Amino acid sequence: MPIRVALNVMMAERNVKSKDLAAYLGITEANLSLLKQGKVKGVRFETLEGICDYLNCEPGDILRREKPSKG
Repeated sequence: MPIRVALNVMMAERNVKSKDLAAYLGITEANLSLLKQGKVKGVRFETLEGICDYLNCEPGDILRREKPSKG
């Protein structure tokens, strides 16, 4: 079951700019963009914790398991 990254949705809800979050996390905007698109194989817990701290959210708010449709 694929994991869907909803970071862009949470950032929009919080009116957070990519450059500000990337600077806070100490990563490039390009790497943040890849994370937002779900094009990474993994994410460090330290990075995930930083994202949640900055956005005042829980990991489950930005990482969602996509269940396959039955049929």
